[in-house]
Amino acid sequence: MCSGGFAKCLGITLIPLAIVCVLCNILLFFPGGKSVESDHITQQVWYCGGILGSGVLMIFPILVFLGLKNNDCCGCCGNESCGRRFAMLSSILFAAVGVVGAGYSVIVSAVSINHGPECVVNITNTEKHWGSPFSNGDYLTNKSFWSACLEPVDVVSWHLSLFSVLLAMGLIQMALCAVQVVNGLLGCLCGDCCGGGDGAV
Repeated sequence: MCSGGFAKCLGITLIPLAIVCVLCNILLFFPGGKSVESDHITQQVWYCGGILGSGVLMIFPILVFLGLKNNDCCGCCGNESCGRRFAMLSSILFAAVGVVGAGYSVIVSAVSINHGPECVVNITNTEKHWGSPFSNGDYLTNKSFWSACLEPVDVVSWHLSLFSVLLAMGLIQMALCAVQVVNGLLGCLCGDCCGGGDGAV
């Protein structure tokens, strides 16, 4: 497969991953599926790793990857003087943007998984006291600790599941963008189609 066509496949694959990350981050604003005051939402959710890192920043590499198959056939952005090789080389920069964005999401997700969710830890005289009952990821190996969160119901599994999805999707995005770095280098050195033919440089 030509390097431009392979890049397009990577771009298509990144689209559903980015959508899933954005949706997961949005759902995290509703702990346990409940609407709560903004002060009671886990701090890492506000960093918007899924929306900004794996979502918005991923738009740039996606668009570039999708357009490479066409753009590199007549130069960079339609300019014949640029050449196919420069188009592939420039894709490496956008792949790096994707790695940074996905990396940001991965870091935020890992920190949040270790930190645990904000939840109601005590109820006295109908007053609910919120806090972070977990530390250093101790709840990950001992599910009995989850009972420390009284409300919202199932907030721990909600928090852990969604951030785990963000973590996994971010790692996949990083891997795909890293693959495009290699693909871009090969396309730059060998041309669009290393095997020759009409698409070769």
